[in-house]
Amino acid sequence: MKDLVNQIFSTLTDKKFEEICIEVFKYQARNCEVYKNYISNLKVDIDGVTSVKQIPYLPIAFFKSHDVLSSADNAEIVFSSSGTSGMVQSKHTVTDLSVYERSFNAAFEHFYGQIEEICFLALLPSYLERDGSSLIYMVDSLISQSKNKESGYYLNNHADLLKKLQLQKEKGKKTILMGVTYALLDFVERYKIDFPELIVMETGGMKGKRKEMVREELHQVLKDGFGVNAIHSEYGMTELLSQAYSDGEGIFKCPGWMKINLRDTNDPLTLLELDKTGGINIIDLANINSCSFIATQDLGKLYPDGSFEVLGRFDNSDIRGCNLLVS
Repeated sequence: MKDLVNQIFSTLTDKKFEEICIEVFKYQARNCEVYKNYISNLKVDIDGVTSVKQIPYLPIAFFKSHDVLSSADNAEIVFSSSGTSGMVQSKHTVTDLSVYERSFNAAFEHFYGQIEEICFLALLPSYLERDGSSLIYMVDSLISQSKNKESGYYLNNHADLLKKLQLQKEKGKKTILMGVTYALLDFVERYKIDFPELIVMETGGMKGKRKEMVREELHQVLKDGFGVNAIHSEYGMTELLSQAYSDGEGIFKCPGWMKINLRDTNDPLTLLELDKTGGINIIDLANINSCSFIATQDLGKLYPDGSFEVLGRFDNSDIRGCNLLVS
């Protein structure tokens, strides 16, 4: 298994990615009880699956009702989703945190450069105020790896954050401000700064604190408030151990061990061609100890280079997770 994990995080050709997907599928189809039962109900012949296109995707809702586990090892941590009062939370039992750490570190460095050279400022009040956030686990690690002593969290102390941003601008240090959407809006309603070099990354929606906004309007308000040319975004969720990132315009790119395809909204077992709107299916090979093939409740569009756009959610779906903005 350790060798397979090493392969997952190596440079993968399309052929190698497919080979690993088939290997991971067969392992999870036999060792993840909920996925095993789901596949059995679909009458899928495990050994007959020879292509990624034949792999069934587990509906994400199972993370609310079952322990989705392919490993017999003890849990190191259980991540849980955010949600309004009374909402059933998704839970992701993680038996090997080193896989998650390897995933977010490698992805972040691929998209943004050396972690130790970045100043991380985090405006994540709704995440800090609860337990079990996988995002907070990641940000804690990024802050601790940063060699910039100015890195840290901010709750509602916006005046202190403004001073820190001004200081980083004066120093000319590479800075990433990661913030939940409503908190970033709260900040720019009170303060404005012209910091073109700043990377502003919104990591989630309104969390019930504000009315949802279309992405273009939201990003324009934030661009004006921070004096930047683009707003970055993270696409991640409790059920995944990998994240996709956008450097603007809501177009996300995946790290090499994560891929997106789309399913027909009326026939969930049928995959769609490019440039059509459909339900987002995710392959996350970092989920090797749970389930790597997940059918989300998000709607999106996939482009020829593998990048994708999130267009909204299925009707009657819970509003939760990272960057699930209405477009």
